[in-house]
Amino acid sequence: MRYSMLLAVSLLSASTAAYAETVIGVSGALTGPAASSYAPAVEGLRLYVEQMNKAGGDSREKVKLLIQDDQGEASKAATNAKRLVQEGAKIIVSASLSSTYAPIIAEAKRSDIPVLFAGSVCPKEVFPPAEKLLFCTTAFTAEYDSRAAVDFIKEIKGTNTKVGLGAMAIPVSRGGIDFAEEYAKKLGMNVVEKQIIPPNASDYMPFATKIKSTEPNVVYSWAPWINQIRTFEALRKLDWQSEFITWGHLEAENEMRRVRDRNLFIIGANTLFYEDLPIHKEIISAATAAGSAFNPNQMAEGWIAGMTVEEVLRVVGRDASTEKILSTMQNLKVDVKGLRGGPIEFTPDNHFRKTQYYRIFRWDVSQSKIVTVKNWFKYDITATAR
Repeated sequence: MRYSMLLAVSLLSASTAAYAETVIGVSGALTGPAASSYAPAVEGLRLYVEQMNKAGGDSREKVKLLIQDDQGEASKAATNAKRLVQEGAKIIVSASLSSTYAPIIAEAKRSDIPVLFAGSVCPKEVFPPAEKLLFCTTAFTAEYDSRAAVDFIKEIKGTNTKVGLGAMAIPVSRGGIDFAEEYAKKLGMNVVEKQIIPPNASDYMPFATKIKSTEPNVVYSWAPWINQIRTFEALRKLDWQSEFITWGHLEAENEMRRVRDRNLFIIGANTLFYEDLPIHKEIISAATAAGSAFNPNQMAEGWIAGMTVEEVLRVVGRDASTEKILSTMQNLKVDVKGLRGGPIEFTPDNHFRKTQYYRIFRWDVSQSKIVTVKNWFKYDITATAR
């Protein structure tokens, strides 16, 4: 209810007779099992757009943001996409599970409208050679993330090691962990177990028990946060105490403080808010002023999506047609002001970014704080992930 009220206020503030409006539609998992990974991103986008509209300016149109909840369900995403197209959306933003992608993409293709994955995992189709309508600003993507994680396992464990793997039974998560399995084997590692866990699982102990029974030296999980953390905590309840490597979703920073486990490693592409950068302060200030119900340190993905939308409209100028927007997005560079290790940069055949930067964090027990284990390292984006 609170989110709906905030949304209503946002749409009212975006509307003014003095300016034309560019409609941006959003389908996101605002409620449901995966909401903790997606709703804060949508809130970050909403706050950024609200702030952008208030700043105004004659060089571009204002944004009318239409936000729909799909609960991570494909059928609801299909309904949302149709409604957003009918409402005149010139970009559809996806912030939900990969199971919702197909109907959104299908509807966008029928209307030749670009889809921006923002908070949603970047699908293969945004990599070279990218599909014309699909773009992604989200930090995480299945194969490069898994490559970086397995390379880190090699650093800390070598190749003569036993690896356990975990994923959620949704397309992109399973694809990411399948890639990790093949890549680890290629490096000479012994993948002893791989558990694919249903999205609606309430008890993770059976899955953790199967992983533990194979006696892995390290476990890597690439899935929505709820899947990752419950797998980890179930293993700890079984007294498995070795290194667990997982993706740094929006919840990760707060969860590291809650769990305080020195062997929980977080790999991510975003800076964390404990670093207290100027951009972090800006997000905190906006969230505080709006009385947001979400923690500001979970809003970076939405903020980056907002920066991207603003840069597109700045380049397009007034009378932002779908054709102009799509053409602009084919060649776009967005300064994310320190939220990542480098810019978002789209080219006609690459709708992800030219370079992906990673960092790895953990909880330092002696200092009682989060520390950087491995600073920025990068992978140039090529057609190999496609």
